[in-house]
Parts: sequence; structure tokens; C-alpha cells
Amino acid sequence: MKIILLKDVVKVGKKYDIKDVAEGFALNMLIPRKLAVVATPHAISNIEKTKANDMAEKKIQEDLLAMNLQTIKGLTLTLKEKVNEKGHLFAGITKEILVAEILKATRLNLGTEYIVLDKPIKEVGTHMVTVEAGGKKVEFTVVVEAQ
Repeated sequence: MKIILLKDVVKVGKKYDIKDVAEGFALNMLIPRKLAVVATPHAISNIEKTKANDMAEKKIQEDLLAMNLQTIKGLTLTLKEKVNEKGHLFAGITKEILVAEILKATRLNLGTEYIVLDKPIKEVGTHMVTVEAGGKKVEFTVVVEAQ
């Protein structure tokens, strides 16, 4: 059965992909959970329009973010976290936490996909974090202090 995915589904595909899956899987799992719709010609044309609109909106937001990256350049965020006696954090500082802190400090709402962070920050000290959008890169400082 041909379906159009409305959201990313693990081991099936990404949003807006047209996939051929087992009929039972589509009818019992994907469609009732609103993860997919049946791929009719009308639905395909609607999804193509929606996909084009989403891509255009994402491009506009990325361009706007690229222009506003200068507000992040040189920014220093100071976070106070609980640590053990060796200076390691109990809970790491993730991209989501950094996005929330940037929003508080600069009122700039950026997505986690723009922050380049290989793994969560787990140690006290000064850390440089990169934000990349629209082909531009800027760095800001995260200072982690013991609470």
C-alpha cells in the first residue's frame, strides 16, 4: 500500500516521503496514529504544495537567522549546575538547554539543528559552542559553574 508520511517514522522514512508498506502496517499502525495518509493523487499534490511551503519557510527562517547571528557572536552564557566532587555535572548541558538560554539572553529563537555540539557538556569550565546557519558560523562561550 502506498502511503505519504506526515512525520518522521523510524525505519520507514522521513516526513513527506512516499513509501510502499504492508497494508496491515499502514491501516493498523501508521494511519490511525496520524503518521501517514493513503497516497492518492489528490493527497500527493497537497503534500507537494505543503512540502514546498515548508521548504520556503525554512529557507526564510534560516536566512533571517544568518542575519541575526551577530547577536550571538561573542555572547557568554553562564550556567550554574549541580556537580560532583570531581567537577562533573550530574546532568549534561544539551542543545535544548542552550537554545533556551540563548532565547532568554538574546530573544533569538533558533532550532537545535543549528547548534554544533557533538555531545552534552558534562564538565565545569569554559566551553566554546558553534552556531551554524545559512553557511555562516559564529561561536559563543558557555561558562559552567558549580552550584
